[in-house]
Amino acid sequence: MTIKLGLIGKTNTGKTTFFNAATLGFAEISNYPFTTKKHNIGIAHAITICVHKELKVRDNPKNSTCIDGWRFIPIEIIDLPGLIKGAWAGKGLGNQFLSIAAQADALLHIIDISGSVDAAGRVTDPGSGDPLADIADIEEELVMWYLKLLEGNREKISRALKSGDKLESIIARTFAGIGIKEIHVINALKECKLEDKNFGELDFDEMKQFAWALRDISKPTLIVANKIDIPSAAENFKKVREVYKDTLIVSASAEAELVLRRAESKGLIRYVPGDERFEVIKQELSEKQKWALNLIRRDVLGEYMRTGVQHAINVAVFKLLRMNTIYPVADISTFADKDGNVLPDVYLLQDGSTVEDLAKAIHTDLAKGLLYAIDARDGLRLPNDYVLKDRDVINIVSTSKKR
Repeated sequence: MTIKLGLIGKTNTGKTTFFNAATLGFAEISNYPFTTKKHNIGIAHAITICVHKELKVRDNPKNSTCIDGWRFIPIEIIDLPGLIKGAWAGKGLGNQFLSIAAQADALLHIIDISGSVDAAGRVTDPGSGDPLADIADIEEELVMWYLKLLEGNREKISRALKSGDKLESIIARTFAGIGIKEIHVINALKECKLEDKNFGELDFDEMKQFAWALRDISKPTLIVANKIDIPSAAENFKKVREVYKDTLIVSASAEAELVLRRAESKGLIRYVPGDERFEVIKQELSEKQKWALNLIRRDVLGEYMRTGVQHAINVAVFKLLRMNTIYPVADISTFADKDGNVLPDVYLLQDGSTVEDLAKAIHTDLAKGLLYAIDARDGLRLPNDYVLKDRDVINIVSTSKKR
């Protein structure tokens, strides 16, 4: 299953620029509000160190790419229309936005850290906007949407409780379409200290508190402080980090990354997403191109070491979602599949996943006939409930087939 990251935020914060920079796409970018009227979907990559150098083999990737020892693992990015106040009640593109946001495993909240966007999402003078208020507005919309769903199903949930079902099971079934699982509900109830309370008798404040917790747990969010290279951004970035000290925050210049990615695709420079530097390989650049690249080298890479776009994706996948990279192979002596491709595939599995989870991710038939697994590094036999570690190289042994 491909990891899905949803880009949320007000209009004109740079969501679509971030999307294009991450996917090398060409979605429309403009300064007028609500340019993105429907969602855009593209493929980006989570990047991690490949195991082939450690194993001293040359790999032949199939479901991913290996460049200079780095594995580029495909993920899906969804660029969502900008939110406005009242979106949870259906204003603007609210219903469309929220239904699509529900499909994401995690959210990247893109804010204009330079304060160049006003409360309505219109472009304004840098420093005059309020990024802190922008964050609060979007978070409120998401929570109110969750609250609306919970309140709308309160009677249905209460009736199901009378039949003897557990509350966490009922809520998880009711909201399975937006990715809510039983463990999300259990943890949200514990966080709010509502485990022993009658769900049907919860007051508005208690329900909203539960909605906040359920939203945070089921849709983990990374704040991306975009436009960090604009002078007014530094002070705002400091304020946001102080207020949201318990939230993962990454600074970024999506525009700089987009310029570098487009220049690289045209053969003008050598650049790998996330790198701290780039190399000009075509000397016949126009004055405008030279100016843009020098500006990025000085004001973005020179000040912040990276554009932040790839870093944000990596943080979301490996820290926020706690994904590990697992390499299934058929032959533990060559680390190859049945066709001889060395380290052909890499799977992203959440921390705590087992051998059985890996088998299910590869193929349902493989899981049905699962016998055991073998650690390809040392030949150790592993039980089906063995908890996988990041960078494990695993051979699955099944009555269905061997991998």
